[in-house]
Amino acid sequence: MNYHNPVLLKESVDALAIKEDGVYVDVTFGGGGHSREILSRLGENGRLFGFDQDPDAQENIIDDSRFVLIPENFRYMSRFLRFNGVRKVDGVLADLGVSSHQFDEAERGFSTRFDGELDMRMNQKSKISAKEIINSYTEEKLAEILFLYGELRNSRNIAKTIVEKRGQEKINTSLQLRKVLERYLPKAKEHKIIAQIFQAIRIEVNEELDVLKEFLEQIPNLLKEDGRLSVISYHSLEDRLVKRFIRTGLFSGEPEKDVFGNSNEPLKRVGKLIVPTAEEIKLNNRARSAKLRIATLKK
Repeated sequence: MNYHNPVLLKESVDALAIKEDGVYVDVTFGGGGHSREILSRLGENGRLFGFDQDPDAQENIIDDSRFVLIPENFRYMSRFLRFNGVRKVDGVLADLGVSSHQFDEAERGFSTRFDGELDMRMNQKSKISAKEIINSYTEEKLAEILFLYGELRNSRNIAKTIVEKRGQEKINTSLQLRKVLERYLPKAKEHKIIAQIFQAIRIEVNEELDVLKEFLEQIPNLLKEDGRLSVISYHSLEDRLVKRFIRTGLFSGEPEKDVFGNSNEPLKRVGKLIVPTAEEIKLNNRARSAKLRIATLKK
C-alpha cells in the first residue's frame, strides 16, 4: 500500500517525550510511519496501541509484540484501551486528515484528480457515502455543510445547482459533480474551490469534526500526570478546535472562573506551534498546510 511519508515525523514523536517503558497511542495508524518511529524509541517493556478504521491499514500492521492495532474509529479510544487493560497513557499522537493512499485510490472517491464513485468513507462499513449526501440531502442542508465545512461563501448557489441537476440525473461520480459545478470553478481558482467542496462533503461523511471533539475530550482523563498530546492538523477547522481545546478545555465560550478569578483548564500548551520547513514541503507537498500543537496536563 502506497501510504504517504509521515508529515513532521521527528517533531511529532519528539513532542511525546518518550519514556522507554511508557504506553503510547497512535490514533491515526495509516501506513504506520509514526508508529514505527515511536517503537524505535521504546524499550522492551514499552507498549504502543494504534487505531485505524480503514481496513487497508491492516496491510501495514507491524509485527512487534509491543504493538497492538485496534481496527476502530479513534472516537472510541478510551473504551478500546480499557478493553485492553489500559486506563492511563504516557502520550497520544494524532495525524489528522486523509492519507495520500486514500487520495490516490480513485475508487475511494476522495480525490479531485481522478474520476471515481462518490464514496469518501474512511470506514467502508459506514452506511452514508458522499453519493447519498449529494443525492439526498435537502438544498438547505447541503448549503449548510458547504458553508460550515468548506467555508464557501456561495454555498447556497452551489447547493441549488446540485439539487437542480440531480433532479435530471443522479450524480454518482466525482467527474459528474465537477461538471455540474463548472460555472463555480473559474480557471484561476478551480483546484482550490473543488478542494473546499470535497473537503466539506468528506467531513460530513466521516463526521470528522465530531470525532475530533470526542477524541480531545477524552485526553484529560487518559493522560498520566506528565503525559503528552501531539496533534497534526491540516485545515483551519481542525486546528481551531485543537488550539481552543488546549487553551480552554472547551470548543466554544470561555471557562468559568472561581471566586479568586482562577479557571480550570485541563491542559496547557507545550512550546509553540510547529510547522514544516520549506525543505519538507518541497519533498512532501502534503506537508504545506500541516500544523503541530503539543499539550500536557495542567498541574
